[in-house]
Amino acid sequence: MGDYITTYTKRHLKITNPSPEDIVLEDIAHALSMMVRANGHFPEFYSVAQHCIHCYEEAAARGYGEKTARFCLLHDASEAYLADITRPVKQYLPQYRAFEKQLQDVIYQKFLGSVPTEEERRKIKSVDDTLLYYEFEHYMGERLLEQPPEIRSHPVFETVPMKEIEEKYQKLAG
Repeated sequence: MGDYITTYTKRHLKITNPSPEDIVLEDIAHALSMMVRANGHFPEFYSVAQHCIHCYEEAAARGYGEKTARFCLLHDASEAYLADITRPVKQYLPQYRAFEKQLQDVIYQKFLGSVPTEEERRKIKSVDDTLLYYEFEHYMGERLLEQPPEIRSHPVFETVPMKEIEEKYQKLAG
């Protein structure tokens, strides 16, 4: 056993020292389309890739520009290699967060040529938090904030075949 994971496309990615050559869009889209949001607690299958597509669409609806919309699409891409850990737990895992940031920055550099600026990070977080709010309201009947955030896109929260989501994610990222 090595210190790497074997990806869908049979690459060996070292989590502690990720090489851009071992990171491919096909692996990201495939893995995220098969990962469920909310650690599997929503009443139906809703993938991380669907969430990311909705984030892309919300950023575009807000007029943030194509690059920021693509940052939003890719904002959870490191989870394709590390797994999705819920926010309440992740805050207590500083080493995981360091690996996640390092890998996420390599992904941003590879596909977008830079890491997000502070202003872009603020926009990504706003979009991500907005979708999180509406996902929980829809699936769990739970409002995570007293005041609902403004949403400009029209996400449809329903189960979509994984292959369809995988292809849409790749198309938007490509």
